[in-house]
Amino acid sequence: MLELFLSAFITLFVVIDPPGCAPIYAGLTKGASAAQSRNMALRASLIAAVILLVFALFGEDLLGALHIDLNSFRIAGGLMLFFIAFEMVFEKRTQRREERAERVNADPEIEDVSVFPMAMPMMAGPGAIAAVMLLMNEADGFEQSAVVLGALGAVLLLTAFALVIAGPLMRLAGDNVQNVVTRLLGVLLAALAAQYILDGLKGSFGLG
Repeated sequence: MLELFLSAFITLFVVIDPPGCAPIYAGLTKGASAAQSRNMALRASLIAAVILLVFALFGEDLLGALHIDLNSFRIAGGLMLFFIAFEMVFEKRTQRREERAERVNADPEIEDVSVFPMAMPMMAGPGAIAAVMLLMNEADGFEQSAVVLGALGAVLLLTAFALVIAGPLMRLAGDNVQNVVTRLLGVLLAALAAQYILDGLKGSFGLG
């Protein structure tokens, strides 16, 4: 059971990638208060947990009933991530937040990124969905399935913690450093999005 837990934990940790999600989240929530950032981080983790739990328990039946191939998730997720990456590189989100702050000065409304793009496709993306479905398919019996779900819960808790502390750490670095990091991460996110799309196309057309 311990070996199964470690195997599932490492697999899901690599796919969900808490250290990678944290700085991207900090860039997306620039300008949010500590409470707003914390609430969105916890909400994103909870929503991702529900999505992955549904696919862990009913994923194969759901996709089969809807006649949806997992490669379609990869392509769609890649396109959504690319749109977010474009806005990060060219600071479109920063501009919108400044305009919103001017309109609502007393209680500025910060764009909620907990559902999109953090919960899905960043945390509960095609890779995580595929991984949890595969792990659950390989689990033999209720006990092993519970171990896999426990590993998933542990990874999501670590992810929530990483998201909560990401903002304060980035703010300590200052606006200039944060702007540079946000643009750099936007470029990396665009590359990740392109990889999602390429993987989806390769899988769809049997190119390797």
